[in-house]
Amino acid sequence: MSYAEAFARQQAVHQDVLADRDAQHTRIGVLLLVEHPPVITISRRASASNNLLATPELLARHGVEIAETDRGGDITYHGPGQLVAYPILDLNRLGLGLHEYMRLLEECVVRTIAAFGLDGRRDASATGVWVKSTHPQSHNQLAKIAAMGIRVRKWISMHGLALNIDPVMEHFGLIVPCGLAGRPVTSMKQQLGEQCPTLEQVKGELSTQMSQLIAQRRAASKPEAASNSPATQ
Repeated sequence: MSYAEAFARQQAVHQDVLADRDAQHTRIGVLLLVEHPPVITISRRASASNNLLATPELLARHGVEIAETDRGGDITYHGPGQLVAYPILDLNRLGLGLHEYMRLLEECVVRTIAAFGLDGRRDASATGVWVKSTHPQSHNQLAKIAAMGIRVRKWISMHGLALNIDPVMEHFGLIVPCGLAGRPVTSMKQQLGEQCPTLEQVKGELSTQMSQLIAQRRAASKPEAASNSPATQ
């Protein structure tokens, strides 16, 4: 699905989740999973466009589009072979602040890739999930396997995470991924080779892990904590 179509779907689901809050529905949110055609998304951060390295001619040659996005973060590539997850969640009802929610997204990816034998790491200086690079010249440098960027409207989340399963890695060279110069990007395919799971297998695992994390958070949250959360963001 195109980035624009998926964003329109997010907006529609956001309204549904907001209506669920008003109706005190038991549903806490919706998880959207999608692959995009090749697209580079650029946030509204003033410096983000500076991290686009490719000329319009080179982008056309690779069949990569450009899309502006209202999420946080910098510049990101999406394409086939990458699983993009958009959790549209009522953070107010879950009693989750922004920092806690980002850590929950990271934990979801860490657990998902662990199911396939990968050791995911966090980096205190950069949001996302990282693994030890398999490149012979990397000297055990961490490489990003999942990028994240969100927006919260009326304390309901939008956008989310992108997990590299087997995308065209060459396309990441068209940008400075997430604005982090000198930090490599990797994929499950690069790490696991022939043992790399299919996108459908990763979809199932990520959905399971997200559901479990939300259920745990929901059980732990207290009604008064949710009522004290900011109403809008």
